[in-house]
Amino acid sequence: MPTPNLMLLYVKDPPASAAFYEKLFQRPPAAVYPTYAAFEFENGLNLGLWSTSAGNFLSGGSGHRSEIAFMVPDGADVRDLYGRWQAAGVAIEQPPHQAVFGLTFVALDPDGHRIRVCTPDD
Repeated sequence: MPTPNLMLLYVKDPPASAAFYEKLFQRPPAAVYPTYAAFEFENGLNLGLWSTSAGNFLSGGSGHRSEIAFMVPDGADVRDLYGRWQAAGVAIEQPPHQAVFGLTFVALDPDGHRIRVCTPDD
C-alpha cells in the first residue's frame, strides 16, 4: 500500500514562503523555483509550496481547511516555540491553550495556512 509522503500548500509566492518556512524548520529548502519550492524531511515527508499563479494551475477547492502540525515532546517545548515564533514576528491565530490532547497554539504562514504546535496524543 502506498504511504503518503507529500503535502502541498498553494501559496502566492513560493520563494517568499520557502524563506518563511526555512526559519520555522531551521533548514534550507531542497528546491526553490519561481512557481514551486520544496522541503524534504528525514521521516520521508515532503512539503511542496506551489504557486497559485503558475500556468495551468487547477484547484477545485478554496480556503484553508488543513494544518501543518509539529508535535513536540511536552508543554515546555510548546511554550518555547511559541515564544521564539512570536519574537520572530510569526502571526499567531490562537495563543497557547489547553486542548483535549494537551497544550497547543496555532500560527499562520503568509498565505493564512494554519501551523499547529502541540504535544503528541497519549
